[in-house]
Amino acid sequence: MVTKIFSSESVTEGHPDKICDQVSDAILDAILKDDPKGRVAIETLVTTGTVIVAGEVTTRTYVDVQKVVRETLQEIGYTNPEYGMDSKDCGVLTAIHEQSPDIAVGVDAKKEHEQGAGDQGMMFGYACNETPQLMPLPIMLAHAITRKLSEARKGKALAWLRPDGKSQVSVEYVDGVPKRVATVVVAAQHDPDVPEATVKKEIIEKVVKPACGKWLDAKTNYFVNGTGIFVVGGPEGDTGVTGRKIIVDTYGGMGRHGGGCFSGKDPSKVDRSAAYMARYIAKNVVAAGLASRCEVQISYCIGVAKPTSVYVDTFGTGTVPDDRIEQAVEKVFPLKPAQIIAHLNLLRPIYRKTAAYGHFGREEPEFAWEKTDKAAELKKAAGA
Repeated sequence: MVTKIFSSESVTEGHPDKICDQVSDAILDAILKDDPKGRVAIETLVTTGTVIVAGEVTTRTYVDVQKVVRETLQEIGYTNPEYGMDSKDCGVLTAIHEQSPDIAVGVDAKKEHEQGAGDQGMMFGYACNETPQLMPLPIMLAHAITRKLSEARKGKALAWLRPDGKSQVSVEYVDGVPKRVATVVVAAQHDPDVPEATVKKEIIEKVVKPACGKWLDAKTNYFVNGTGIFVVGGPEGDTGVTGRKIIVDTYGGMGRHGGGCFSGKDPSKVDRSAAYMARYIAKNVVAAGLASRCEVQISYCIGVAKPTSVYVDTFGTGTVPDDRIEQAVEKVFPLKPAQIIAHLNLLRPIYRKTAAYGHFGREEPEFAWEKTDKAAELKKAAGA
């Protein structure tokens, strides 16, 4: 038997980088609500008491950026000046201009050409049969812990918790099959008057154990606030920027990543839309029984509609050759940007919800890329 340990991390919605992702996607949603054809590429930076929003936007609607920023901070829980960020009193600076016409000319669909990709690049999608959501177990457990931290804070089960937090889960695999959780690491921001022993005990009992359940055993190691204290956090403790948690957003490192972030980008940017399509394809491959693990890569050229490549890897788990799955994928799934947007219904204000706790493995009604409705058709096309 071969035993290996794989680790993935997650962060709470109050983590500085995740604040930025949520602000960027909240602005995107506000634009798409009234202007589904708006073009948006928004970046956010936060530090102590300050939010800076910059980027490119072309739209026929008006959005009160200050209001969106403050509402987002309030919903996350930054409502106390002691946290170094207060939704009512923080400074909000904006530097937003129009999308470059050199990009727009290749992306706008006109009679003489189809809608092209918003940029060059490669996007990856991944799925495996380790969990009901067809996601790797380590990232799913890490997300479960950070969700529980936020629920315990907002529901007052652990009223001394503050918004910032992180988790890391190490899963032991035997011959490629997950068997147990070897180690759990949690960093949880808290009020200054809470004893270290209380923080550790309560988080293990009320957060980690409910989140990880049967995967824990008597040998599992727990590390809660490794330095012994975590009072100064959020933007006061660490500057945040949009797009710095791309591994948290995807597969926890188990699947590859093309490098482009998702948040703040409208779906004309294939960094986002094609990554969603790649996940959709990979999940349907596994759901169809064509493989127990599948990774899909799609690549594009700016201004060109047809992908420059489609690649499928089942890591030796395929029930038919990978090249047959590739051929079936190109037959069954729409891969041009406009087709992806239409098939997954992406011109909707659904993105703020994606910006914390992962874009994949969540069975939300808006997340069309999590459906397995193409599994039967794909299996037939692959001749399985």
